[in-house]
Amino acid sequence: MSGHSKWASIKHKKAAADAKRGQIFTKIIREITVAAKNGGGDPNTNPRLRTAIQTAKTANMPSDNIERALKKGTGELEGVTYEEVQYEGFGPQGVAILVHCLTDNKNRTASEIRNIFSKNNGAMEGAGSVAWMFEKKGFIGVSKQKISEDALMEIILASGAEDMSPSGDQFEITSDPHDFEAIRQSLEKAKIPMESAQVMMIAKNQVEISADNARHLLKLTDALEAHEDVQHVSVNCEIPDEVMKEIS
Repeated sequence: MSGHSKWASIKHKKAAADAKRGQIFTKIIREITVAAKNGGGDPNTNPRLRTAIQTAKTANMPSDNIERALKKGTGELEGVTYEEVQYEGFGPQGVAILVHCLTDNKNRTASEIRNIFSKNNGAMEGAGSVAWMFEKKGFIGVSKQKISEDALMEIILASGAEDMSPSGDQFEITSDPHDFEAIRQSLEKAKIPMESAQVMMIAKNQVEISADNARHLLKLTDALEAHEDVQHVSVNCEIPDEVMKEIS
């Protein structure tokens, strides 16, 4: 199976750092709330909610926080109403960037995201400017220390995975969004821990950029992801190995 972008691995490493700062809790709580609002409060019948709750547990979020977020989503507790919105733009060397947000004020968020782009060698553009370069995929990361490549391949192929490739210290698995849940359940049944598991936007094709521009790009994406309304950032470039080593 062919390889793909190292971007998801970078996001995994940065998510771990965010968790240490506590920043990720706010983002997970919003995801649980929106997932419960849109698909119901039963994780057994709501895959998006089930994934969000698993992400919360992996980040060691207290169960009380999870329960409150879920009840706000179902209306059992009062809470802020969040909308899903996506912003598009370009970064250094013309890298395409998608920014997925959950916000209670679209005008405010749009203004602040535009400002982050402009301050970090980027430019926010209109809807449709780069979205066509991406597609929705299921993504799962599994540590190389937990299972061999051949054993993992056997499990995921039987469940409908499209692609698996080694990247850093983990194996990256991608799938059609409709097969994501079956793959995740197969790994759970085999007691294979997942370092990350989500449906996300992945670039159809990757572009190469210089190491210096990659560093500028990471500064921009770090600034975007530090914004409390931003849930995910996707880009369409390969990060050079020398920059990957700096992050590790």
